Amino acid sequence: MKEEEILNQAVKAPGGMRARKELLSELYSRFNTKDNILITIDPDPDAIGSALAVKRLLWHKVQSCTIGMIRPVRRLNNITLVRLLRLPLTLLKRDSLDQFDKYVLVDGQPQHNDFFRLFNYTAVIDHHPLNDHVDVPFADIRNEYGSTSTMLTEYLKAAGIKPSKTLATSLLYGIKTDTRSFERHTIVADIEAFRYLFPLSDHNVLRKVEISDLSLKDLKYFHKAFERKHVVRDRIFSHLDEVPSADILVEIAEFFLKIHDISWSIVSGIHGNDLIVIVRSDGYRKDAGKVMRRAFGSIGCAGGHPSMARAEIPMDRLAQELIKCTSSAVERFIRKRLSPFSKS
Repeated sequence: MKEEEILNQAVKAPGGMRARKELLSELYSRFNTKDNILITIDPDPDAIGSALAVKRLLWHKVQSCTIGMIRPVRRLNNITLVRLLRLPLTLLKRDSLDQFDKYVLVDGQPQHNDFFRLFNYTAVIDHHPLNDHVDVPFADIRNEYGSTSTMLTEYLKAAGIKPSKTLATSLLYGIKTDTRSFERHTIVADIEAFRYLFPLSDHNVLRKVEISDLSLKDLKYFHKAFERKHVVRDRIFSHLDEVPSADILVEIAEFFLKIHDISWSIVSGIHGNDLIVIVRSDGYRKDAGKVMRRAFGSIGCAGGHPSMARAEIPMDRLAQELIKCTSSAVERFIRKRLSPFSKS
């Protein structure tokens, strides 16, 4: 899509610099120089870039600031990003969380993951639709924005902070991935943040990151997905049983959406102790996040955007719904739960 087309279709974001400086001042008021801060993320590019920006904003304003991941980075693009930029990310362990005084969540909400529910957050900054009330001292949730990285770029500008090349590159990649290079929901603020970050970023790193999509071992999951696919009208389903990470489900779901006449792509698999269901839609008069909350919100964590959504269902909860958790039974369960959503 050409840039002028994006600008014509984009929705103008509310608020100006004065409002942004007031938000920044309110955020700063929640912390002091003796605080040891933990920023928690589910490590996708938007979350990583946003967390790095929060860490930069709090530099010299708190005692320490750690970025903690609730799961390892497994997607090859993201591994490459972290490696080339040498990003300071720490994998969290549940028995070492009491060393911090305050907690910040970016690109997510407490109800999005059971790990997030462990914390009493001081601040939440996110662009996902609000699923439930977020009762924290500082909450900035703007579901009209295409990415949380856009929001944090505005915070940096309000603070008068010019991002380093590493930070600019991370934020730019976060915007590109969450807007799918402006093919998904985008507002003028996303374009403005992209324009601001573009000359400050390392484009050699970005090129390397963007071509690091798949490994040879990933191809067997694509093969299994093709073998197991079921097409129902404009929907394609595929359940893969055990998978090494949820990222391969995302890759396959986005690939399936490229098929002509397919409007919904639903790919599922079991990772660890959870059933993961990934949904991608063309976004035209559809709300995948609403569909997933309605289908799976009562038995797990579910939600997302109109064109992309996810559910995580603990296997012990799933066992209460099924007589046997066989591959075919799980697949039938998912298809049944999602069967009435075509009118959404």
